[in-house]
Amino acid sequence: QVQLVESGGGLVQAGGSLTLSCAASGSIFSFDVMGWYRQAPGKQRELVAYIRSSGSTRYADSLKGRFAISRDSAKNTVALQMNSLKPEDTAVYFCNAVDFREYWGQGTQVTVSS
Repeated sequence: QVQLVESGGGLVQAGGSLTLSCAASGSIFSFDVMGWYRQAPGKQRELVAYIRSSGSTRYADSLKGRFAISRDSAKNTVALQMNSLKPEDTAVYFCNAVDFREYWGQGTQVTVSS
């Protein structure tokens, strides 16, 4: 059983920064991909960013330049540095990891006030 636990969400003013962290525990083999998705009220869950074990990354086009993803494969952790936050970044952010299966965290709320 693999568990992903997110931390670091909260309330921040527009223009501020937050760093989200996700730690995996349990019967981990090796995650090919670790990443972040988000879901705003009334909207579908969408990709924020992911990072492969090779180090290659992919970001949602609208977030390039403001968000940065990193991982520590030895520790099975992934982080998301979010800068210049906007009210439209308000959402529940979910950690995601993929080996032979796909795993999701419970989510952490990020609220950006204007």
